[in-house]
Amino acid sequence: MKSLPSYSTWVFDCDGVLLNSNVVKTEAFYRSAEPYGRDKADALVAFHIANGGVSRYVKFEYFLTDIVGRDSVDTDELQLLLDAYAGYVRNGLMNCEVAAGLDQLKKLTPKSSWMVVSGGDQEELRWVFAARGIDVYFDGGIYGSPQTKDQILAWAAETEVLSFPAVFVGDSQYDFEAASRADLDFIFVSAWSESSFDFKGADYSLDDIGSIVAAVTEGN
Repeated sequence: MKSLPSYSTWVFDCDGVLLNSNVVKTEAFYRSAEPYGRDKADALVAFHIANGGVSRYVKFEYFLTDIVGRDSVDTDELQLLLDAYAGYVRNGLMNCEVAAGLDQLKKLTPKSSWMVVSGGDQEELRWVFAARGIDVYFDGGIYGSPQTKDQILAWAAETEVLSFPAVFVGDSQYDFEAASRADLDFIFVSAWSESSFDFKGADYSLDDIGSIVAAVTEGN
C-alpha cells in the first residue's frame, strides 16, 4: 500500500463517488422498465444493483433477453429503453449532490493526473461534468461506456494516459475487480455505495472524498 500523495494517476468512478447518483440510476432503470410490468422492473433493478459499474447497454440487453424473455435483442426496442433511461438520468445527474472536497484533494495532489472511468455513457458524462463545472479537475479525461472499464483502463495504460503508480477510487465490486486486473491500488468509498460486496482487499476503505482529503492531510 502506497502513501496517497505518491500516486501518479487518480482514477475515479462517477456514480456513488463523485456524484450521489446511485439512487438516480436505480430509479431510472425502474422507470424505464416499468411499462413491461413492475415485477420485471424490480428484476432489472436487482440485476443493476448486483452489477454496479456495468454499463447500461449490458443491463438492458440482459433485461430484454433474460427478464423479458426475448429470443434476441431488437435494436429499436433496446434504443427506446436507452433513450428513456437517458432522459431520466440526465435530469437526476444535474440535480444530485457533488462530492465535497474535490477542490481540496486536487490541490493536495498537484503532480497527479486525474481521470474518470465510469460505467455511465461517455457523452452524457462529459456533458454533465461540463455543465456542473467539475470537468476541469480531470486533466486525464472523462471516459465511459460503451467501452467497459477494463477496456478503458487497458487503453489508458497502453497509451500512457494512465501513469503508474495509480489508484482507483470506487464503490462497487466491479470497480474493485477492474482495478485489480489493471494493477491499480483501490480506495473503497462507502458513503453512497449500494454494494454488499466485502471490500476487505481494498488498500484503503474511507467514507468519501472528504475522508480522502483528511487522510492525505494527515500524511497517509
